[in-house]
Amino acid sequence: MKRDFISLDDWTRAEMAVLFELAAKLKRDRSYWGEHLRGKSVGLVFQKPSNRTRVSFEVGVFQLGGNCVYLGPDEINLGVRESTADVAKTLSRYLEGIVARTFTHQDIVDLAKYASVPVINGLSDMQHPCQALTDIFSIEEKFGKTKGIVLAYVGDGNNNVCHSLLIGCAKMGIHMHIATPKKYAPDKEVLKLAKAFAQETAARIFLTHSPKEAVTGADVIYSDVWVSMGQEKQAAKRLKDFKGFQINGNLVKGAKKDFAFMHCLPAHRGQEVTADVIDGSHSIVFGQAENRLHVQKAIMAFLIQKSGS
Repeated sequence: MKRDFISLDDWTRAEMAVLFELAAKLKRDRSYWGEHLRGKSVGLVFQKPSNRTRVSFEVGVFQLGGNCVYLGPDEINLGVRESTADVAKTLSRYLEGIVARTFTHQDIVDLAKYASVPVINGLSDMQHPCQALTDIFSIEEKFGKTKGIVLAYVGDGNNNVCHSLLIGCAKMGIHMHIATPKKYAPDKEVLKLAKAFAQETAARIFLTHSPKEAVTGADVIYSDVWVSMGQEKQAAKRLKDFKGFQINGNLVKGAKKDFAFMHCLPAHRGQEVTADVIDGSHSIVFGQAENRLHVQKAIMAFLIQKSGS
């Protein structure tokens, strides 16, 4: 039966634990790689340029024994050159899986609706579930658990990474403290959904406009860029709005002594984080980036094998 990976709200805590176990095995045992996607092809439908997402998926497909086809905006312009429905139906005749990186979340929803093969959300404007699942896997790898961990997210709360982290952390029992400027709170519907999941795991979701308050007692401090792709015209205003939300040596003093710093990358040193923090001993950002490869391999292997593609 076909299954997609569009948002973490579609996945149970138990299912995420299965993906973590598979990702850990794929990470530590190279002999376990080769047969999962043997003779199968995965297409990357990307409307946005990418470093980590493209490379980690292409390498992941190769390591699992499959073939990867990259389709950039010049090849496929969803809904412009051809309807999303027709693209989905056509690619389903050639491929065993589709990874989409799009400007709008609806494009991924529509791809999944019309495709007969699994569709994986590689990033949309509302959700980034591959990143969030990787982040939670990295937290479990670092601390040996997820339940009861306190994650402080400082920066833009109304973005895809924060939205997916809200859902994933709530499901896995991670307390999430979110510090944002007043106009950058998470989407109300996402927040409502996350709070419902949090009730099931006793996870806390705490919103504040004070970075200092958010990081107090935190196990993890998380940051993202202040100006995302497509927001370049708003750069001056956003840099002004986020003044005071930088992760620096002074701010992290409020966290636990063994805290971990995380960032989904790319990072802008001197803006959302200082070099001494992101390049310091508490930073796990490059291990976090590596884990994208292993977690996404687990997602692809799980979905494509389950679907019988």
